[in-house]
Amino acid sequence: MAFLKIKSVRDYFTPEERERLTEALKEMELKTSAEIRIHLEKKCPSDPLDRAAYIFGKLGMHKTALRNGILLYVALEDHKFAFIGDVGINAVVPPNFWTDLRQKAQKYFSEGLYTQGLLEVIEETGLYLQKFFPYNKNDINELPDEISFEDRPSK
Repeated sequence: MAFLKIKSVRDYFTPEERERLTEALKEMELKTSAEIRIHLEKKCPSDPLDRAAYIFGKLGMHKTALRNGILLYVALEDHKFAFIGDVGINAVVPPNFWTDLRQKAQKYFSEGLYTQGLLEVIEETGLYLQKFFPYNKNDINELPDEISFEDRPSK
């Protein structure tokens, strides 16, 4: 069996998997006004939590009206990831919220099941946050639902 070189981080996911993730984000946003984004890259040039915080700012996720943005950050080749929320989210989630989500995702990620792990995290996050940030028919989608990709992370 020949070694397949992955050129782009997009290649880790089939078009169908990318579509499933995007649709899950859209469905989650019909349960809660919280805004979730997924950012994928090959390598993490620093601590994954620090990198997630940097990407969070770079994507302008702190600009939501209720400060209720969430970033699911995954560096695929380094097998590193972090989930972070803005101040509005962190004000309402219990101290173990991010740790519990991380442990659930790790079970899938360790088997290479990134799509399933991310789908589980999206679903659980949406269900939990709907009581604090309920969906309102007048809600505006403040952040794109598309997955963001970065093949060569900047320092």
